[in-house]
Amino acid sequence: MNPYPAEADRAPLCAAADPHARRPGFRMPAASCDTHAHLFGPAHAYPYDPRRIYTPPPAPLDQYRRMLDTLGATRAVLVQPSVYGTDNRLLLDTLRAAGPDMRGVAVIDPDDTGADLAGMHALGVRGLRVNIVDRKDGKGELPLPALRRLAERIAPLGWHLELLMHADEFPDIEALLADLPTPLVFGHMGYPHPGSGPDTPGMAGLIRLMRRGKAWVKLTGPYRISHQPLPYRDIDPLAATIVAQAPDRVLWGTDWPHVMVQGPMPNDGALCDLLQAWVPDAATMEKILVHNPARLYGFDDASQPRTTEP
Repeated sequence: MNPYPAEADRAPLCAAADPHARRPGFRMPAASCDTHAHLFGPAHAYPYDPRRIYTPPPAPLDQYRRMLDTLGATRAVLVQPSVYGTDNRLLLDTLRAAGPDMRGVAVIDPDDTGADLAGMHALGVRGLRVNIVDRKDGKGELPLPALRRLAERIAPLGWHLELLMHADEFPDIEALLADLPTPLVFGHMGYPHPGSGPDTPGMAGLIRLMRRGKAWVKLTGPYRISHQPLPYRDIDPLAATIVAQAPDRVLWGTDWPHVMVQGPMPNDGALCDLLQAWVPDAATMEKILVHNPARLYGFDDASQPRTTEP
């Protein structure tokens, strides 16, 4: 029996994550944070958006936590995936039950003035995501008016905007985004097309935004921007340049459970090991895995209110 709604038949079913994550070849420092992961299902409780472009298999919290335990990470940031649209119930229910070592990035309609942002903040949400890539119409336009409306609403909360966009498609990215009143976070190293290096105008502009203290970049999803199989050596120059140019603005994440992977499913331990080729020393590694996410997501701020289970 198909466990998904009828419209799921029109959205390709993704492969599941490797359930046997191995330990990385290095010891993660205490309080390391995975800043990019998604949870899915059960579909009967948290139905998927009929407009989605893929259908994920179940990816529950307990399975995700087992993977984190194997890697040695103790903090996490859950990012609202496109298959749930603006229905943040799974994200918020998970944060409500998960405790202080988990944060979230939600999605809302830019015109939804009734969204309970204060309530989300109390649960651990620290940003809003805008996805301009995974759209059925194929348009990757930058919705600047909507971004500004969102940024102005969340600025008083100290939140950030997380943008899923192909930075290399926007050679004027620095001029377009520099005056938004919130920090900006870019997943998948700016999500450049395979072959776009750090000197591509859009990527160079993104790195300048990082150096100005305006942007953060996540070392996530190398399989999404590489022409090669694991260990994706063709993106080493881009990742190493991002780290070298702005180590205080770099984050790391698993991108678990790796939806829409084209090719063999990578093991999460092997993905962790890529950091050893990109990060030059232990101090920088600790900065990327511990101190940078603690600053951005407020893990060390005991003054932030939280809502707990009754």
